Amino acid sequence: MPSDYDKEAYPEPPRQTPAVDKQTALPNPALILSKLFYYSVDLPVTTVRGVVDGIRANNRSVYYHQKFRRVPDLTECQEGDYLCYYEAEMQWRRDYKVDQEIVKVVQERMRACHQREGSSYEQNCAREINQFNETTKNFQSRYGDLGAYASGRKCLMKQKERMMAAQTQTA
Repeated sequence: MPSDYDKEAYPEPPRQTPAVDKQTALPNPALILSKLFYYSVDLPVTTVRGVVDGIRANNRSVYYHQKFRRVPDLTECQEGDYLCYYEAEMQWRRDYKVDQEIVKVVQERMRACHQREGSSYEQNCAREINQFNETTKNFQSRYGDLGAYASGRKCLMKQKERMMAAQTQTA
C-alpha cells in the first residue's frame, strides 16, 4: 500500500483470526456422530474395498473377451443327463444372442450404406442388401416361429421337421 493512504477509510486487517466464542463446554453431537460413522463404517469399508480392488487388478479378466468352451449338442447328450441338457441349452442361448448381434451388425451396415449413397443405394449397396437378406433368411429359418419361450429343444425339433419336410419333397 502506498504511504499516503487514508488509514480511517481503509483500516488494516486484524493480525490474527479471532477465536470462536463458544457458548457451551459440551462437544458438538453432530461432530461426534460423523466421527463415529467414519471410524466404524466408512474407514473399514474403504480399506477392504482398496484391498479387494488391488487383488482384482492383478488378475483382471476382460469380460467382453470371455470364451466359453463348446459343449455337446442336445443330440449328443445321453438320456437322463440333465447337466448336459442344461449346458446345451446355455450354449444354444449364447449362439442365439450371437446370431441376433450378427443380424444387427449387418443391418447397421446396410442402413449406413443406404444413408451414405442416398437415392442410388439400390445399385451401390447391392452387396450389403444381399448380405442382409441372406442373413435374415438364415436367422428366420433357424429361430423363426419358436415363440416367446424359445429353447434349444424347440429349435432342434424345428430343424428335424424342416429336414423331414425336405426329405418328403425330394422323394
